[in-house]
Amino acid sequence: MSPPRMIKGRPLGVVWVAVLSSQPKSKEERPVNSVKYVAMDVHPGTSLVVVRDTEGRVVAESVLATEAATILDFIHGLRGTIYLTFEEGTHSAWLYDLLVGHVDRLVVCNPRQNALLKAGNKSDRIDARKLSELLRAGLLSPVYHGENSTATVKQLACSYSALTEDTTRVMSRLKALYRSQAIPARGTKVYGKRHRQEWLVRIQGPGLIRRAQHLYRELDSLQALRREARRELIAECRQHADVKWLRSVPFLGPIRTAVLIARVQTPHRFRTKRQFWAYGGLALETRSSSDYQLVKGQLVRNPKGVRIRGLNLNHNHDLKDVFKGAATSASTHSGPWRSFYEGLLAKGMQPALARLTLARKISAVTLRIWKKGERFDAEQLKPQTA
Repeated sequence: MSPPRMIKGRPLGVVWVAVLSSQPKSKEERPVNSVKYVAMDVHPGTSLVVVRDTEGRVVAESVLATEAATILDFIHGLRGTIYLTFEEGTHSAWLYDLLVGHVDRLVVCNPRQNALLKAGNKSDRIDARKLSELLRAGLLSPVYHGENSTATVKQLACSYSALTEDTTRVMSRLKALYRSQAIPARGTKVYGKRHRQEWLVRIQGPGLIRRAQHLYRELDSLQALRREARRELIAECRQHADVKWLRSVPFLGPIRTAVLIARVQTPHRFRTKRQFWAYGGLALETRSSSDYQLVKGQLVRNPKGVRIRGLNLNHNHDLKDVFKGAATSASTHSGPWRSFYEGLLAKGMQPALARLTLARKISAVTLRIWKKGERFDAEQLKPQTA
């Protein structure tokens, strides 16, 4: 057996634990049922782990190889109740599935919410120590991981979304090439195989022609892959019982339904529609200051009230596209949603705000029927705004 590789004198794949002086020296002094707050700063090659006790003292630091066996050996070597956290990233899904059954509580935290990590100096050791302290204080914002039944739909949805973005990018490059030669390229005929030769003869220069031909070949291959990914996504989505409830909502077609299942996974993770709006980027961000003031010795609320600062920025973009796209289609086609939209316009609401209100209404109704497992009923659609 070959000797393990070394990193600064320490073997990779073997746990290195630096026990600090603040840790009790004998095992008899350690409470068996004490809580250990473990934070991991994960990287592709190695990960740095920091362990704190209930009093906030750092009792151990470890440099581990980012391998399943090494990480599990370290976790199994800890005594007491284990609370563990790491940031959402490339390895988070794999690491969550690896550790969820081996710790008492697992928090995959949102790095965008960890403002404390961005202040001051930055290193693996500093980040892991700050994460462990935030975990002990209960100040981490968790990222949902949990429904393995929708894992295949999630991966197929990501594949379809990536292929759609790549196809759109190549189509934009084709039109940009024609525009660079002062050739108008409106519409979709420029992409079709039937009129392709007519467009190529308008280009001057062999280099530009070859470039356009390469883009057309790339577009054909991407479109074929996109159609294949679409078929696989729809076929996999049909195996889930929730599809029949979601498809009953007008303008939620097979692709939008598949994206919903892939991104949301389960509706029961949202207690109210307002939490669902925030996840889909349809919640309003508000600001207020000096909420109370003294008037003649009495404490009263400031009459200025809360100021709205637009929609929330931290959201799932795919989910927002689903409901905004559904609202845009519903506002231009006949049906129960169109009647709701026209009622908002009749009250004097601006069209853009009316479409936003319609998107919020569609998302709220979708969440309700998804939770209850019932079909959409237009008779139950109330005329008031969402």
